[in-house]
Amino acid sequence: MAFVSGFQRLLRHSHSHFTSIRFNSTLTSPKLFVSGLSRLTTDEKLTEAFSPFGQLMEAKVIIDRASGRSKGFAFVSYATVEEAEKAREGMNAKFLDGWVIFVDPAKPREPRPPPQAESQAPQTGFTVNKTVGWCG
Repeated sequence: MAFVSGFQRLLRHSHSHFTSIRFNSTLTSPKLFVSGLSRLTTDEKLTEAFSPFGQLMEAKVIIDRASGRSKGFAFVSYATVEEAEKAREGMNAKFLDGWVIFVDPAKPREPRPPPQAESQAPQTGFTVNKTVGWCG
């Protein structure tokens, strides 16, 4: 129990240090990137936590396709940049579902490189199986 209270005291005193490090960039869009989420955080819990700061357009926890579980981050969009800035100031380095979350400006999605075309098939009539591993 002493460890928990000591940890909370440390977070309280270093909160301003964390926020000063993470507030060095300004918002240019009303979309925020939220990291450090618990695997139990849902879209509904995210909406509930971020709705007091303005008109929420979208709150989406990113889910892993294979496992169906949260990847631990989300995107939140507001109607205006001012509302997004209020949410960023109000929710950065706060607890949500028992985890400390961080709220940063969302970066635009980088375009993916086009898929590489397969090399020409050999003229010998044989094809190459690119699967590597042991079968048996």
